[in-house]
Amino acid sequence: MTRIFLAAAALAATAALTVPTAQAAECDPDKSVDDMSFEDALKVYECLKDDLQAGYQKGGKAWIPAAHVNDYPSWTAASTMPANPGFHGGRFLMTYVNAVGAEEYMKYAENPSIPAGTVLAKESFSVTESGKVRKGPLFLMEKVAAGTSPKTDDWFYYMVSAKGKPQAVNVFAACSECHQGNFGDTGGMGYPVEEARVK
Repeated sequence: MTRIFLAAAALAATAALTVPTAQAAECDPDKSVDDMSFEDALKVYECLKDDLQAGYQKGGKAWIPAAHVNDYPSWTAASTMPANPGFHGGRFLMTYVNAVGAEEYMKYAENPSIPAGTVLAKESFSVTESGKVRKGPLFLMEKVAAGTSPKTDDWFYYMVSAKGKPQAVNVFAACSECHQGNFGDTGGMGYPVEEARVK
């Protein structure tokens, strides 16, 4: 329960979560986000992936389980390519799910039976209108034991900046309301768009 109260301390500013770097510049698609295809997004991700993951793993993680941040690249990828921008500040998202919840999550079903201990990790990046890449945070959500946090449907939400710093999140206003309001019929989880799902 400590993590949920610590995470609820403040809402991280979007600007602080977007990091331009030399590595990102090498991955610029040089086209507007509106003109990008799935294939374009995948090329950017493949270019950015190693640097993105290394950035998330820098430094201490305070209330965030470091194992989730360090281990998620070895989890099951639920996306074959980054999903087109939408939620999460208009960022492209690449989704991973741990072994506890992979089978159930990847049914992409309505009203799934998600077991406690399931953790989802979503890498993110954005592309500006001028075609410049910006690394985004790693978003994580963890299903905890039934009754632990009824207000969030027993999900804990947390995130790490592109530079590896834990970010305070207003889990009720910024995370839970959105997830439950928009994805209540899928257990509070936003699945990748169909074109990007691992079959």
